[in-house]
Amino acid sequence: MRRSGLLHAELNRVVAAMGHTDTLVIGDVGLPVPPGIPCIDLAVVPGTPSFGSVFEAVYAELAVERVTVAREIHQRNPAMVALAARLRGDGIAVDEVSHDDLKALCARAVAVVRTGETSPYANVILHAGVTF
Repeated sequence: MRRSGLLHAELNRVVAAMGHTDTLVIGDVGLPVPPGIPCIDLAVVPGTPSFGSVFEAVYAELAVERVTVAREIHQRNPAMVALAARLRGDGIAVDEVSHDDLKALCARAVAVVRTGETSPYANVILHAGVTF
């Protein structure tokens, strides 16, 4: 048993198996999962677990070189706008696409992690980097 960090066994396995440029999606409870893409469904009740808590746990474990978010966050989700600004400050490239394009990009992910988040557009595509 791990002492700290990401404890979810399936999520740990996915993160450990990712290679450079592979993508992992962390989404809200309503994000559709494309057919054939594994879904790690963490949602318990609305709001639990939150997008933020799942994002922080995965971000601490995965080398991220780029993220993709929906440009609609600017009108509907100030927390996601703040997260994008923070990531830019960390030197992470932040791509903004339409929500429809983000949903289409999910079809290339190694997995989609579904949270219990209920705020609009609380979705991110993490593009794996390298540690060397």
